[in-house]
Amino acid sequence: MELSDLRIFKAVAEEGGILRAARKLHRVQSNVTTRIKRLEASIGAQLFFRERQRLVLSPNGKLLLAYADKLLNLAEEAQAAISRRSPAGVLRLGALESTSASRLPVVLARFHETFPEVRVELLTGTNDALTAAVKDRRLDAAFVAESPRDKALTSMPLFRETLVLISAGDRPRLVGPRDIRDDSLITFPNGCAYRRVLERWLGRRGLGAMRVLEMSSYHAIIACVASGTGVALVPESVLNVVNAERIARHPLPKALGELVTPLIWRAAEASPSVIALCELLNEKRKAPRNPTAQHVRGPPVV
Repeated sequence: MELSDLRIFKAVAEEGGILRAARKLHRVQSNVTTRIKRLEASIGAQLFFRERQRLVLSPNGKLLLAYADKLLNLAEEAQAAISRRSPAGVLRLGALESTSASRLPVVLARFHETFPEVRVELLTGTNDALTAAVKDRRLDAAFVAESPRDKALTSMPLFRETLVLISAGDRPRLVGPRDIRDDSLITFPNGCAYRRVLERWLGRRGLGAMRVLEMSSYHAIIACVASGTGVALVPESVLNVVNAERIARHPLPKALGELVTPLIWRAAEASPSVIALCELLNEKRKAPRNPTAQHVRGPPVV
């Protein structure tokens, strides 16, 4: 079993087909097919089933993929340690949409400048979806909203977030759940940690007794709120980077509205790129703030 075969196998698993994997790897299709057949012959097991137009992993394929991730990460880590080169390759990174909009532009620009040989692939999603993707090794690391309880994952607290209720600008102040009993709630789908905060704020009534409009974009949520469609719960950092002139902000109790969000990755499996990202974030977190830099929008890393 060669590492090059495992890389090809992993690409086919991720892309769901030989042709797409061949394009990603810049190889001819016949070569990818031959290498997969050779790998199956060497381990004596079928790795894929054909389902309609896609290849899906067999139980043995799923087991091998977990080991392939470990072996490829270890090989990359060993090469970087021996050669003492800067990190290279692909960093599969996940983030909440709010983090992507308000926090990551500066972070990723600095990372790209410092480590130009790393190609970042960014996936956005809910807290639970991103956490599951890191656990399953589909992502190397992710910026989420809650520190995981799973011992297979570790975390680094990073950003202070303040959650606020928002409504159309002409709305009187919202103090408690009774103030929105006749409103629609605009929220991300299940799996969103901020949605769970909203459910805790609503108490016994919960979301089940209210009209709920689910969206997966803060721009869409804020636009709907501004037009009077309903109310929503969002991180205040997002409002600092979008047009929120027609939005009224209503604070939550501090116990619910103040959060520190982390970067998570698999414990003891951090790739050189993940380690480099953590070191860069630590440097940025410890750097003194410049009170004269008024042109920088958005909250700093804290």
